[in-house]
Amino acid sequence: MIDKRVASTADALNSVVDGYTVMIGGFGEAGSPIELIHALIDTGVTGLTIVNNNTGSGEVGLAALIKNGQVDKMICSYPRSANSTVFPDLYRAGKIELELVPQGTLAERIRAGGAGIAAFYTPTAVGTDLESGKERREFNGRTYILEHGLTADLALIKARAADWHGNLVFNKTARNFAPLMATAATTTVVQAAAVVAPGALDPEVIVTPGIFVNRVVEIAAPAHESELIESGATYP
Repeated sequence: MIDKRVASTADALNSVVDGYTVMIGGFGEAGSPIELIHALIDTGVTGLTIVNNNTGSGEVGLAALIKNGQVDKMICSYPRSANSTVFPDLYRAGKIELELVPQGTLAERIRAGGAGIAAFYTPTAVGTDLESGKERREFNGRTYILEHGLTADLALIKARAADWHGNLVFNKTARNFAPLMATAATTTVVQAAAVVAPGALDPEVIVTPGIFVNRVVEIAAPAHESELIESGATYP
């Protein structure tokens, strides 16, 4: 089996290039891989398309990546949430693109991408602006629209614990989109609060098998977005 541990977040992201599509786990603060996002900022790559539930808060993590001018497009469900000012200001100024996706549809698009399913039909968003330009079909008297699966060049996710082979467990709701994103990305990079020897994790509770993970870095005391915002922190 492959030992997937790397020494630092910089080492974990040393192959990222301009124009990548990047899936980033997290539901607001829960499960947001702050240290990996900051390492992505440090690479200086630009022209990114980011897939996330929201657009970040304050001026740290995802919001900092956007503020630094490295993101061309957001694919998300909640472009404006508490303490979210960076993205809305840039969007109103026409400096960043938005693809708005209902949350359940976003999760299913990622799951479909990871499963090799090119597209699927859903009734969600029928009759709204979000169906504009999409194929319509009727099944059993109900109207559906076609949505396409999502894949990415890179996924950045946060786990509670990982073993050397990349098997992962998560902390309750911090799990959110992470397992789906791990299946849908060409390269999945994980920050984990603990990286343990093979066999230390109960195989019955492993959520993401190591086959979907490429690199693991230990961040023993990960930052919390809310605490950074409260302290007035910014990055870089």
